Amino acid sequence: MTDIKTSGATAKQEALDELVFEEYRAELVSYCYRMLGSAFEAEDAVQETMVRAWRGFDRFEGRAAVRSWLYRIATNVCIDMLRGRQRRARPMDLGPAVTGASEPGSTRRAEAWVEPMPGGWVGPEGDDPADLIVSRESIRLAFVAALQHLPPRQRAVLILREVLNWKASEVAELLGGTVASVNSALQRARSTLAASDLSESEPTGSLDPENGELLARYVDAFQRYDMESLTALIHEDATQSMPPYAMWLQSRNDIFAWWTGPGAACRGSRLIPTIANGAPAFAQYKRAASGDGYDPWAIQVLEMSGGRIVDFTFFLDTARLFPLFGLPLHLDS
Repeated sequence: MTDIKTSGATAKQEALDELVFEEYRAELVSYCYRMLGSAFEAEDAVQETMVRAWRGFDRFEGRAAVRSWLYRIATNVCIDMLRGRQRRARPMDLGPAVTGASEPGSTRRAEAWVEPMPGGWVGPEGDDPADLIVSRESIRLAFVAALQHLPPRQRAVLILREVLNWKASEVAELLGGTVASVNSALQRARSTLAASDLSESEPTGSLDPENGELLARYVDAFQRYDMESLTALIHEDATQSMPPYAMWLQSRNDIFAWWTGPGAACRGSRLIPTIANGAPAFAQYKRAASGDGYDPWAIQVLEMSGGRIVDFTFFLDTARLFPLFGLPLHLDS
């Protein structure tokens, strides 16, 4: 994000500029990402938050804590951005699974999908282990997708109360409502999320020795395209999706049938480790059509449970996502 400065900027405005970038930017981006389901839109929202804060800082006069004031602006920006548009989703939200023999089929615009978030963008998480787990779980793709089912104000209430641990009175002040209305919105949001049947996985970003070994074995087996070795690593009910394609697969057998059938061009790929949504992920590069090196194919975001991989999301919009993640657009042989 570029600095917003003018030759006539006051000392207060320059101080706000430094404050937002140095102290609050990361957590505001994380908050806006949960609200909007897109790292690109979260960045835009924080940029707009900064513009509005910069313009109104002289009228601020310390009537509220700076952090609360910035969150109020960011919430209003997100609600404005969400007004009148369809929610972002994952492929499994839109229809039934297909078989492993299926061709990729139709695609949807980037705005249709919940998108991944680079690991370095996750905001401060604190030192409390319980808070750390909540923070990481709340950045999972499945959880962010479930949030998109909520009306914007309910979404804000749930994130502020359940993830960021704000008091009901603080949220009521931020949203211009009452404590009773906040508590009611929170209860409705909880009910909606409970009905979404979120699957359980290891805490996002968990890389204990067992999971570290699992991922190392996965990289080795996938790069050799050894389905027999992969069988021991992938849960029999695992799922796979590939935005921007609407198709998705459910079961290890169908995933393998797709990898060796319509998706067989992935044979010979290379995997480079990265972080997405606070969790281990991989940049997948396929052999270049020219035969010279490797070109981007997907960002793989994995979820693990019980020593197995239970979900793959292959994000194929490489022209937008690889630069966002700071990944090269070509690998030499």
